[in-house]
Amino acid sequence: MTAAEIIETEVRELIRRRDIDPVREPAAIRLLIGDVLADYADRSLTGALPVLADPPSLGRQVFDSVAGLGPLQRFLDDPDVEEIWVNGPGRVFVARRGRSELTTTILSDGQIQDLVERMLKNSGRRVDLSTPFVDASLPDGSRLHVVIPDVTRENWAVNIRKFVARASSLDELVGLGTLTPPAARFLEGAIAAGLNVIVSGGTQAGKTTLLNCLASAIPGRERVISCEEVFELRLGLPDWVPMQTRQPNLEGAGEIPLRRLVTEALRMRPSRIIVGEVRQAECLDLLIALNSGLPGMCSVHANSAREAIAKLCTLPLLAGENVSSAFVIPAVAATVHLVVHTEAEASGQRRVQEIIGVSGRVEDGVIETCDIFATRAGRLVRADGYPPHAARFARAGLDVAALLADEPLRIPQRPVASVPFAQVVAGSVPIRVGEG
Repeated sequence: MTAAEIIETEVRELIRRRDIDPVREPAAIRLLIGDVLADYADRSLTGALPVLADPPSLGRQVFDSVAGLGPLQRFLDDPDVEEIWVNGPGRVFVARRGRSELTTTILSDGQIQDLVERMLKNSGRRVDLSTPFVDASLPDGSRLHVVIPDVTRENWAVNIRKFVARASSLDELVGLGTLTPPAARFLEGAIAAGLNVIVSGGTQAGKTTLLNCLASAIPGRERVISCEEVFELRLGLPDWVPMQTRQPNLEGAGEIPLRRLVTEALRMRPSRIIVGEVRQAECLDLLIALNSGLPGMCSVHANSAREAIAKLCTLPLLAGENVSSAFVIPAVAATVHLVVHTEAEASGQRRVQEIIGVSGRVEDGVIETCDIFATRAGRLVRADGYPPHAARFARAGLDVAALLADEPLRIPQRPVASVPFAQVVAGSVPIRVGEG
């Protein structure tokens, strides 16, 4: 056995004897490793054991093995790494500031499966032949997603998306270049006024971070209920109840879908509701909740702000055949007030590209929208549109004109675009989504 194997074996034996939980008692593990290293150093003076060349490095390696995620732990500890994914034994990738790279780390199939088992240990979730997909949260807030064969062709596919808190407020987003000061000032006022805001963007575009920062503008007196598939939001509000979905048990019972969470949230006396991301029929439940006078926010995958509105008009139709476009389109127009679209540039920089307002009017299947902020020449600038519900701003003591003042550049609105929903959902009424 090598020196590392000897020390790790002794550490694991002491952990077993003393009944120490490596995940919950990392400080005790570090002390124990220090004692084992000191004892090993004394024994190595007799010549019976090889002398350690770098005890601190070996101590970190043993700690990562028994209390962390082994070879992957150094990437979790690296603040520049945003995501880690494993495609196979010799294919471990990381993303640093939006750019991916292949690492030199090599894991065996057994190591990958052991690491996944360790990550799922405290989550209450499982992955097996009957449940080949799993989403779970790690103790540090990172999000784990695993897919196993025969859904994948040969190897386990593991993704760990770290929660990299580069910003926790709109002002910090301004400092990072994601938002301009006028746009941040306007969004802060819109949240305080109780407008319903949709955050749209692609994968890794910074939607969750932006949603967190928008939530920081919620008045502290409000009671906020959040619903997510896996815990990702870090709101830090004084009266906040986070909820996440649950997988079915081995008997197929006990599942709690996102739709159920949205429904239950309405019974918890919320002042505002936040849904981490809408992907399916839960969009209908969110629209119904927002249509009851309850302010809220959510995120959605989309390529633009207007495509986000188009998607919100489509997803509720998945709830059942009795849900029609004739109900959904007016509901979206009435409940969605602002859409904030963010994108990740080739450099890895996340930027808000546009902010549009929804007037609430629908004419001949057209949901009227307007540009409030738009990107021109690579910069987010003031456009000609105004947000709906000026009375809500007034009740919050805010002047919409003042929020949007001091921006000399005015952008003409673009022509109306049309989205043929009849091609997306058979039998639905064609809907044209664009500016009024």
